[in-house]
Amino acid sequence: MTCQEMIDFLMDYLDEVLAAEQRQVFEAHLRECPECVTYVETYRMTIHVTRVACGTREDPCERPPDKLVQAILAACRKERGTA
Repeated sequence: MTCQEMIDFLMDYLDEVLAAEQRQVFEAHLRECPECVTYVETYRMTIHVTRVACGTREDPCERPPDKLVQAILAACRKERGTA
């Protein structure tokens, strides 16, 4: 499995609906590719943060709160060393 193919299966993997054989291939790729592990963990964190930020509202967010966007951008700048 390539990194691009892994991305194609990411949502099914996170939703735990990936077929067993595909899941094994997906997880084998993760064992060999630290960049994809980071990508998956970052994606999980983004989903979690979005649910926390928008989940307490009765009406779903049409757009993410500005504070959330600014925090994500600041974290990206910090990671790139451009803060």
